[in-house]
Amino acid sequence: MSFTLPGRRVHEIIAEQAASHPDAVALSYGDVHWTYARLDNRANRAAAALLHHGLGREDAVAVATERTPPWAAAILGVFKAGGAYLPVEPGLPADRITAMLTGAGVKLVVADGAGTDSVREAAERAGARVLDVGDITGDRWPCVDPGITVTAGQLAYVFFTSGSTGTPKGAQCEHAGMLNHMLSKIADLGMTGEDSLAQNAPQSFDVVLWQLLAALLLGGRTVLVPTEVVRDPERFVDVLVRQEVSVLQLVPSYIEILLGYLEARPRSLGPLRILSATGEALSKPLLARWFAAFPSIPVLNTYGLTELSDDVLHVVLRSLPEGDLVPIGHPILNTRVHLVDGNLNEVPPGEAGQLAFSGICVGRGYVNDPELNRKVLRPNPFGPGTLYLTGDFGRLSPSGEVEFIGRQDDQVKIRGMRLELGEIETHLRALPGVLNASAISTAGALTGFVVGRTRLDPGHLRRCLSRVLPDYMVPDRLHQLDALPLTPNGKIDKRALATLATTIRKPVVWTR
Repeated sequence: MSFTLPGRRVHEIIAEQAASHPDAVALSYGDVHWTYARLDNRANRAAAALLHHGLGREDAVAVATERTPPWAAAILGVFKAGGAYLPVEPGLPADRITAMLTGAGVKLVVADGAGTDSVREAAERAGARVLDVGDITGDRWPCVDPGITVTAGQLAYVFFTSGSTGTPKGAQCEHAGMLNHMLSKIADLGMTGEDSLAQNAPQSFDVVLWQLLAALLLGGRTVLVPTEVVRDPERFVDVLVRQEVSVLQLVPSYIEILLGYLEARPRSLGPLRILSATGEALSKPLLARWFAAFPSIPVLNTYGLTELSDDVLHVVLRSLPEGDLVPIGHPILNTRVHLVDGNLNEVPPGEAGQLAFSGICVGRGYVNDPELNRKVLRPNPFGPGTLYLTGDFGRLSPSGEVEFIGRQDDQVKIRGMRLELGEIETHLRALPGVLNASAISTAGALTGFVVGRTRLDPGHLRRCLSRVLPDYMVPDRLHQLDALPLTPNGKIDKRALATLATTIRKPVVWTR
């Protein structure tokens, strides 16, 4: 669907809200509440400080603070000053932070105080200056808007993701793509200025930006939820209810954790009216559990990549789909999806093809990595602009919605046969009694991990799989865990599972 974007940037629209509703609450962080006027004032001061310290157009600024109101002001200040936001988890190892700073050419790092030991060490190695977020948002800097012109095609942010070589790769996205995604989220979630949106993702997860800023485009409220609260489902629900959160986004792995708590201790989620699932494939059994617990709360299922300005496919689900796979939806505004073969020809509906995207969503590619950019960014054979090849595979369902099959990276060879780990995981999750599952390949053998409410029989599970999968796709070993290990972003930690696979000896592990 084509849609003409506003002629202003995200930070400019939020500044307009501050002018119209200065005393409305923009941010809530525990018992701390910042109005729109205060947020805009502090963002202007941050912009002035960054410009004073030499920030140039599209220069990347690393923000390595905890997720607090000054953090939000610093991000908006980067945008107002014409810079690009680079998120850094302050607890990351110094080597990784150094790789990010040097890769993006960072000269200014915003931190809490002098920064953590790793932030200070990395900044020194990269020749970057550390600025205290409390100082740059403080009263000694001018509070007027700097009046810097920021174009739609200007660089907005750089997010570093894991690289196959061990060096993080920096994905670059522009202001138009960022705004387009946020407006699409607002439309498909039915958001208004009355909504309160939870910001619960860590800095390194690209959804952090829409969670922080989308509600502010409407005059709504953002609720900042600290990481230590998110890790405790009871405290997390307490905050959602107390802060009257109406819109929430979670990865499926955390939805499973949340439901485990709520099924054991049923309680209301307050005014929550819609949930968005992102970051991982949403399984049908997990969706069934959600609707069993909260039949009146729909789920916006999504698919996206950091390189595509976040999510690019949306679908609102109000009941279970008919097929085995949960659809990932239709393209968002100003975006086209193409299912292609190896020659970039579109495949017929129902056949598997690589997911490729064109439109405003497509970013600039990776920082200083022309070889990888040539691999994933191609001239668009279907129209103007650039085509981005995701490495993910899907198919078009009879209803016209895209279904996710798996990642190219998850393709492995077993006994000479190429297979998708994602397909095995889909069938594992569909087995009776299985709440969540994952599969890995180590040393030419398949290992499956399952989570269940009661003890599961591995032999029975393997027999069930053998009815729907060829023999070479049935895991050699199955292990049962209380929960799947997660990365800091809340996604399934495959590296941790690989370590477990080499240490677990028994065919089933029951740790309750």
